[in-house]
Amino acid sequence: MSLLEDVATRDGWRCWVCDEAVDPDMPVNDPRGPSVDSRTADRKSKITERLAHRACNTRKGAVKVVIAWPDRLHVIEPAPLIAVAERLERKGGREVVGRCPSKKDAQEAADWLVDRFSRLTPALPVTATVDAGGGQFLVALTTGRR
Repeated sequence: MSLLEDVATRDGWRCWVCDEAVDPDMPVNDPRGPSVDSRTADRKSKITERLAHRACNTRKGAVKVVIAWPDRLHVIEPAPLIAVAERLERKGGREVVGRCPSKKDAQEAADWLVDRFSRLTPALPVTATVDAGGGQFLVALTTGRR
């Protein structure tokens, strides 16, 4: 089996950048086709390759990757998720990642975060908590100490 197939199978045929499905039947030179992204900048990472669409992989070479929060989530001041993932991988602990106007909104964000981090950093198990404070609800991610 090729490296592409191994990485794609492990990642569930989902792009780590945009979190959308990657079609295994698309040509590798098509912008929506599969490609392997190497994490050469982060030598401490346990996962050195990840699946990405060709266009997502190419674009991230020119600009810093931003993992977008879905528009359907009502989050005030959402944290940049790549930076959160890097800090949690390095130090562990707890980090507040956003504020929400209602407990329902906060729980939806927390559920999405746990699911998204399971693909963004599969070797880093995270849990999300929702805490009331100041008339709003804080969403935090927690992982074990490193």
